[in-house]
Amino acid sequence: MGAAGSKLEKALGDQFPEGERYFGLENFGNTCYCNSVLQALYFCVPFREQLLEYYATNKNTGDAEENLLTCLADLFTQISSQKKKTGVIAPKRFVQRLKKQNELFRSYMHQDAHEFLNFLLNELVDILEKEAQAAKSDPETSSPPEKIANGPNNAQANGVSKEPLVTWVHKNFQGILTNETRCLQCETVTARDETFFDLSLDIEQNSSITSCLKNFSSTETLNAEDKFFCDKCCSLQEAQKRMKIKKPPHILVIHLKRFKYIEQLGRYKKLSYRVVFPLELKLSNTMEDADIEYSLFAVVVHVGSGPNHGHYVSLVKSHNHWLFFDDENVEMIDESAVQTFFGSAQEYSSNTDHGYILFYESLGASSKS
Repeated sequence: MGAAGSKLEKALGDQFPEGERYFGLENFGNTCYCNSVLQALYFCVPFREQLLEYYATNKNTGDAEENLLTCLADLFTQISSQKKKTGVIAPKRFVQRLKKQNELFRSYMHQDAHEFLNFLLNELVDILEKEAQAAKSDPETSSPPEKIANGPNNAQANGVSKEPLVTWVHKNFQGILTNETRCLQCETVTARDETFFDLSLDIEQNSSITSCLKNFSSTETLNAEDKFFCDKCCSLQEAQKRMKIKKPPHILVIHLKRFKYIEQLGRYKKLSYRVVFPLELKLSNTMEDADIEYSLFAVVVHVGSGPNHGHYVSLVKSHNHWLFFDDENVEMIDESAVQTFFGSAQEYSSNTDHGYILFYESLGASSKS
């Protein structure tokens, strides 16, 4: 990797960003699903900064139990504090902990990068919430719960209303969807909010993220067997239903549903559809009265023709340069190369490298890379 590392340093020359580190991750036998997601998260700057801060704050609590959060914080700190600018790091402790924590990731079979991302973010939230609860019940603790969770502590004194804890994982990735159902008989609108860390979008051939988002929030009519029970009418009624983004996340993660179960085949098939994802994305169609702009900074790519085998790589934008991470290897790519990962316009194509998980950062962000 020495040669490849110096090649990357040569390519960037005096444009090599101050204090930045570009390290490949060693593969421990089919752990590319993990490496590709970790690279995307490392270059999610606000998330990385909070994780490094967490490590710095907690590194002196020597008796702290090892968990996925401490292993991830340790790995990110290891990368960011390297003397060299480029190289390879083995995320051994993190991968061992992951396998210990979840039997799903223990085998050497091909794993799903999206499942891993979901599991990881939820696990980090669980750990932070438990730490905040423990800090709350221990008055001797040096850090108040607000500090650990980076969120407002809104529990009222009499315990009537208790806001859910907002951790820094929530602050980065969580958005709110509103599921609206309008009864066509009495016009009453029933709205139900739900939180999300990522949006999973159905895809179609020769489409775009914008059109996929439009379909995601399109109006659906509930009739015949699907009628809606309206509380006001006290009966089943025809209704219209739609999903909207009520509160957009700071980091918008979009998962393209490239693996579809085909009844006739009795198995999953990979959809190699061409789905255009722009470098700049507006959410105007999916949200009411909001015109939020996002900028693409990472793409996890699935390489291969089927769901049960293949490989994952990631593309990352750092300080206006695009980099290609393939386990141990890191190289610079041209911004125009991102388009080669949109997918295939034809059903059968030799191109098997397709964008699978997209990471966008809100341009209204206070912390820009």
